[in-house]
Amino acid sequence: MTVRVRRWLVVGVVLSAAFVLLGLSVARQPLALDVAVADALHGVYAQPLGRIAQAGSDVLGPVLPFVLGTALVALALRRREHVGLCVRLAVVLVLCRLTSLVFKPVFLRERPRDYPDLSYPSGHVTSVASTGFVVLLLCAWLWPRLVKRVAVAVVVATVLIAVFRVVLGVHWVTDTIGAVLAVTGVGLLSACALRLLPAGDGRSLDA
Repeated sequence: MTVRVRRWLVVGVVLSAAFVLLGLSVARQPLALDVAVADALHGVYAQPLGRIAQAGSDVLGPVLPFVLGTALVALALRRREHVGLCVRLAVVLVLCRLTSLVFKPVFLRERPRDYPDLSYPSGHVTSVASTGFVVLLLCAWLWPRLVKRVAVAVVVATVLIAVFRVVLGVHWVTDTIGAVLAVTGVGLLSACALRLLPAGDGRSLDA
């Protein structure tokens, strides 16, 4: 195992632990930041800004991992030499997306307002962050020159969906933070385990 891999593993473990610790700290009572933001945005979901946020949530939502999964299948069928890469990327995508589905019943956090389903971590933010993380890995392997531009787009999309969900009053701020911590932590751990972090020239870490 290279020094680089060990560093990413440590980062992944730290972020995953931070996700769990944050979830435990907010499961029973929201933080002051959560309450302040929720109070400031109370009722906004029923206003024009709320309709914009809802439209954004409809676009940037749980459908994105399915779209990316379909794209990975199409790439694997078209470029057979990339089948192994696409399969490993799909595994990372599933593991990252599962962080919301698996951990919501663990923390049992209620939403800021009456709304079905549990709150921590945000499923929408998890979906966007998971999709973005895997797209970054894909670009790092096949189109490295696009990585910086795609990274900016991923950050913007993740911040936007986090803002949309908080404006709608269906998530606390820490739900969105927790989603990013979970996806990045699990994503790094699984990417290291599957040797998906390129060495910088499209080669595997152990090449």
